[in-house]
Amino acid sequence: MDKDSGKIPAYSWYALSVLTLIYVMNFVDRVLIYLLFSPIKKEMLFSDTQLALLGSTSFVIFYTLLGIPFGRLADKYSRRKLIAFGLSVWSLFSGLTGFTHGFWEIFLCRTMVGIGEATLGPAALSMLSDYFPSRMRATVQATFSSAIAIGTGIAFFLGGWISDAFTWRFAFYFLGFPGLALAVVVYFLKEPQRGIRDTAAQAERKDWRLLFKNVPFRYILFGYAFFAVAANSVSIWLPTFFIRTQNMNVAEIGRWIGIGTIAGGLPGTILGGWIADKLHSKRAGGRMIFSVGIAILCIPIWMIILNSTNITLQLVLISLLLGFALAWLGPAAADVNDIAGPNLRGLATGMYFFVVNVIGLGIGPLIYGKLNDLSNVMQNPEVMRQTLLISPVACVIAGTILYLGSRSLEKKNESV
Repeated sequence: MDKDSGKIPAYSWYALSVLTLIYVMNFVDRVLIYLLFSPIKKEMLFSDTQLALLGSTSFVIFYTLLGIPFGRLADKYSRRKLIAFGLSVWSLFSGLTGFTHGFWEIFLCRTMVGIGEATLGPAALSMLSDYFPSRMRATVQATFSSAIAIGTGIAFFLGGWISDAFTWRFAFYFLGFPGLALAVVVYFLKEPQRGIRDTAAQAERKDWRLLFKNVPFRYILFGYAFFAVAANSVSIWLPTFFIRTQNMNVAEIGRWIGIGTIAGGLPGTILGGWIADKLHSKRAGGRMIFSVGIAILCIPIWMIILNSTNITLQLVLISLLLGFALAWLGPAAADVNDIAGPNLRGLATGMYFFVVNVIGLGIGPLIYGKLNDLSNVMQNPEVMRQTLLISPVACVIAGTILYLGSRSLEKKNESV
């Protein structure tokens, strides 16, 4: 199979569909708890800091720590078997969350969900880089990443409805356990030949220390980490923000954000990858330049949402914000995979997930929660308009770092 051939085998598209469906389940199980913060808080009398620990920190602990060793395993062993194992673990413990009755029980389940989900990113992105050529890498990986919008939309839409119709526990039962059946499907995927779509120069990169010496790679890690701080706050804290400031119920805000996530996030993610590939074909740093542009566009949208009391305007802008907040995923993954090459791809993806999620999912949400508690947010819900200003500030930092990264990547390519 010619790595530069314009013809893509039908099986590659099938594999992309299966892996995307698994990623949908990944995000359903990951974000469901965010929508259910309010009923869980009401039943168990948790603080916002405890909610942040359950929603992100517990998940991130092993999701990030194991991402690198799982990435290394993906470089050396069967990627489909690694994904099947992880899918079984995270689906089981997501469903078991519905049986918990205290902080540490939920914390344990969320930790196990994180362990399971740590297998998917490095292995799946590595496989997709072997199923499809480099020229369409951002497009393909953006299509895979569109599962974030679909999974989040399903979790919010169905999770809110199930919670109101039954209880929050049934949302975990109905949306967690079904993932176990998909583990069988992914186990029987064909493993693509490693490096078949890459150049000889890329295939020669085998020394893991090269990743630490790569300056553009460092810019990518930290630039997208700050972008993730803002992007994650949309699904983690905006539902609670609307419940508290606009007196919406769980099902209502779940329905609106679920629709907005799919309506804005799905086309935003896929188009983001396609546009970034077009820019990359013209200049080496084109993908990062694209991400700089969307970081800038997110800033005024955040400011309007946080300062407006017009709920219709806020909900419309959330769809737009979700489109921009997810559009960077494909370009980021594509640049990471291009820089790494076939022999370091899993490790590089693991490092990327480690830095982005420690900062964007582990530290960021905890800061929001702590500031809410220090500001006595339950007595004055409007204070969330100030604590959420962290998000547009994070976009400014992300845009600055990624611009420097694009310049660095272009200089590096010019010197080769």
